[in-house]
Amino acid sequence: MTEVVGIGFFGVNPNIFLLKKIVGSFFQPITFCLSLLVLGLIFLIFTRKKKTGKVLVCAGTLVLAIFSYGAVSDMLARPLEHKYPPIKSLENIQDVKWIVVLAGGSTVDRTLPLSTYLSEASLIRLSEGIRIHNRLPETKLIMTGRSGFEGITPVAEVMANTAREWGVKPDDIIIEAEATDTKDHPIYVKKIVGSDRFILVTSATHMPRAMGLFRKNGMDPIPAPTDYQIMEREGGLTPGDFFPNAGSLEKAGQAIHEYLGIVWAKLRDQI
Repeated sequence: MTEVVGIGFFGVNPNIFLLKKIVGSFFQPITFCLSLLVLGLIFLIFTRKKKTGKVLVCAGTLVLAIFSYGAVSDMLARPLEHKYPPIKSLENIQDVKWIVVLAGGSTVDRTLPLSTYLSEASLIRLSEGIRIHNRLPETKLIMTGRSGFEGITPVAEVMANTAREWGVKPDDIIIEAEATDTKDHPIYVKKIVGSDRFILVTSATHMPRAMGLFRKNGMDPIPAPTDYQIMEREGGLTPGDFFPNAGSLEKAGQAIHEYLGIVWAKLRDQI
């Protein structure tokens, strides 16, 4: 039977959580650039400050174009993704009892199959956690994470349901459904693992911030980064690498989100 730890809504201020998400979203490249463009158009159409409008429109267009190129987004993401190597061999990993998988978001629509609920990040993190668990069958999988809003199915629960569908034994799954943000994961995970060694699974760009937070809370997990955004494809460069694309824009946005998260955590002495 799957063990569920702490399904509740304690210590969460939905207004603060929502404010953080709104502020963070504003600094994403697409939102920031479109804000510049719209503001520029307002100046051009409704005011006499045409020069200011032209500057804003040009700035928004230029910044949007820059972040849409793979070379720029790779430059931003590479330092984050290369800080910790992936786990390719488990031969030297012994006496590990737990595999902690950080949630990366979900959207539950009961009219659709379970396979559609998890975000891409959550799916990849979960698959890596299960891969390691299959190699270390004595371990327990801890799914940690919930939505920041009451009444929404915790992401950890969705991940656990998916893991069971993929053949993981219910007794090998623990659901931690209190953590609403990266800073909360160490607090609630520590209540489960104590001083035991464990493997930490999350996206490669997210791993530096996660490791900093866990270490600040007195833990030293074994990093198992996954969900890499920068990959050396077979065949090398393709024609699409020379043009702006939405994927590069998304990659830049993820990297910027992590840098902002690291700065915020350092300002609050959390890492």
